[in-house]
Amino acid sequence: MNRTCDAADVVIIGRVNGAYGIKGWIKLSSYTDPAANIIDYSPWLFTDGDSFRHVSPSQVRRQGAGFVAQLPGVENRDQAAALTGTLIAVNAALLPDAGEDEFYWKDLIGLTVVDQSGDEIGCVTDMLATGANDVLVVECGPDGSQELIPFHRNVVTAVDLEARRLSVDWHFGEIR
Repeated sequence: MNRTCDAADVVIIGRVNGAYGIKGWIKLSSYTDPAANIIDYSPWLFTDGDSFRHVSPSQVRRQGAGFVAQLPGVENRDQAAALTGTLIAVNAALLPDAGEDEFYWKDLIGLTVVDQSGDEIGCVTDMLATGANDVLVVECGPDGSQELIPFHRNVVTAVDLEARRLSVDWHFGEIR
């Protein structure tokens, strides 16, 4: 079943990385924290853009460092391989509320970034996981230039989701 969903109503939780074995299983990358949480969410929404297809996996399990899943109607390696690159989303209502001073990436993307003087720097267009801390990808100005800003309490001084604003103490164009 294909449905058009509002992108604000869904959260990307993983990606299909390819086929696993010959019986139609798929390999998954989990974007959840902890990674094993991907097992607990269902139904999944498979997306190739603005269209979503509801999928309830028959089985999901840990396999080595990642995860594998068996899907209804996917019975061989070719069918599984055809899903490679598909993003896996869930309805945002399935996620627990963020704790105090915690944010979902989906809530940060689209925020206006301002410096300590209140001057607008740009807009958060993406987030990156680096291991040490998450990083904001901020599009600055009409030329499309980007600034990478650590999402760390020493740099991000305030997040106001209602006002759609994020304040930073960051020296642009300088190595700190």
